[in-house]
Amino acid sequence: MRSIVTRKSGPTTIRRAVGRDAKRLTRLIRSSRAYEGRYAAMVADYRVGPVYIETHRVFVAVAADERESRVLGFYSLVLAPPELDLLFVADEAQGRGIGRLLVSHMKSEARAAGLDRVRVVSHPPAEGFYRGLGAVRTGTALADPPVVAWDRPEFEFLIP
Repeated sequence: MRSIVTRKSGPTTIRRAVGRDAKRLTRLIRSSRAYEGRYAAMVADYRVGPVYIETHRVFVAVAADERESRVLGFYSLVLAPPELDLLFVADEAQGRGIGRLLVSHMKSEARAAGLDRVRVVSHPPAEGFYRGLGAVRTGTALADPPVVAWDRPEFEFLIP
């Protein structure tokens, strides 16, 4: 599935990630302002590797312009058990509908894979984002020190 959406800043395409995207996706995670301060330890050593990309359904939102294709965000859908494992939007692309586009694409992929629900363990500051897209709160994932020292809200997207 390939999505093309035209925004004020130009077209955005969603494509399947490939191994050579690994470094860019890792940089996007590690540089995210959402993980500054007390949350920094969670992503400091995080790495998206080519094997991860080949093993899971990882998709990137790319802004195609004349000079280059910039990664605006990405997500990873794990099928068993069904979970939205990663969802990141580049800081400079937030507020432009990229996250909404990625979630919509993820739901289509989940539906095509025969899933009826997808679990999300949210970063606490992203709770409102998931609620706004229709995710239903199902519980709390307890802290798992030393890397995750805080509880996180758990959600489910129901896939019709």
